[in-house]
Amino acid sequence: MGLDRPRVFLIILDGVGIGAAPDASLYGDEGSDTLGNLARLQSGLHLPELQKLGLGNISSLAGVPGVTEPKASYGKMTPQSVGKDSISGHWEICGIRLDIPFPTYPNGFPAEVVDLVEEVCGAAILGNEVASGTEIMARLGGEHLRTGRLILYTSADSVLQLLAHEDIIPLDQLYRICEEIHTRFVPPHRVARIIARPFMGKEGAFQRTSNRKDFALAPPAVTILDLIHDNGYTVIGIGKVDTLFAGRGFSQAIHTKSNREGISRIQEMIKLFSCGLVFANLIDFDMLWGHRNDPIGFQRGLEELDRYLPDWLTYARDDDLFILTADHGNDPTTVSTDHTREYVPLLAWRGRGGQGNNLGIRDSFCDVAATLAEFFGIAWNRLGRSFLVQAS
Repeated sequence: MGLDRPRVFLIILDGVGIGAAPDASLYGDEGSDTLGNLARLQSGLHLPELQKLGLGNISSLAGVPGVTEPKASYGKMTPQSVGKDSISGHWEICGIRLDIPFPTYPNGFPAEVVDLVEEVCGAAILGNEVASGTEIMARLGGEHLRTGRLILYTSADSVLQLLAHEDIIPLDQLYRICEEIHTRFVPPHRVARIIARPFMGKEGAFQRTSNRKDFALAPPAVTILDLIHDNGYTVIGIGKVDTLFAGRGFSQAIHTKSNREGISRIQEMIKLFSCGLVFANLIDFDMLWGHRNDPIGFQRGLEELDRYLPDWLTYARDDDLFILTADHGNDPTTVSTDHTREYVPLLAWRGRGGQGNNLGIRDSFCDVAATLAEFFGIAWNRLGRSFLVQAS
């Protein structure tokens, strides 16, 4: 691009889908539409700044009509990787399409996995079931306090999660356990993530803490993050994004405890960041509201983000590139508490925004990687089609 100090802000609204993907029936997700169903259930959303950018131009959303002159270019992206988890979504955004799914365990883990976990823990475990973290914590947390046995559970995603009270299993011990399990796992049981899930409190009033830690598989090939970093640019992660790439391709990671903190950190970077890529994930849409079927919280989270957008545009440089998208859906209006197989929204704009264009339905999340490559002047002969020229 010939820019002296190119800056990109890539912001992932974790779980904010915008309609069932063409293959949603393969995942049992027919009719899923995170934003559309939420807008209908809440009798319309009030998101004036996202509306100005063109959110309502992507899909019909109650309360967020399309505008004639959107500030951002707008469209939606189709998932191509198998699965509907954070890792496959983020990896595809960064240029890797997965054709073989990560293993999942709808009936709990087999004996050989449990044996390995118990060997590392040094004691028998509790649980070993598919469960909501808050539900299994409330149900088995008391027994954990009495016995010291860790609670093992999973979800519809490819994850192994270990839940432990911080007063019973110190954080460093819990992290060591999870790291050793991660190191020793081999196919066919090499799950995408091992997650340490600490909690605090007394029986009847347990609460998970913000000290969660993920141990993820490294990407199987070079990503656009690697290439940007290797070309001498700074790559800063905000939120959990660095953990989804096993830290690879990042110059610095800023871990946050909430959407609000993540939004604040993004704003700081817009004011102060010199040159390179800021890659942020706002996880509360998924973790707090999607997985817990909380449409009211989801709506309030969108409204909070919306209120900050004018400041982002105020502090932006004219040649900055902003990309706002998601990694998968997590419809809070459905019976399921799992991720949903959906298109994801795509809003892209330069600086303070201008006259946006219709980016249409993109074939793959990899289009983001191709766009970043073109913006930073990096050769890209892999999956994805750049939309940089169309971005306002």
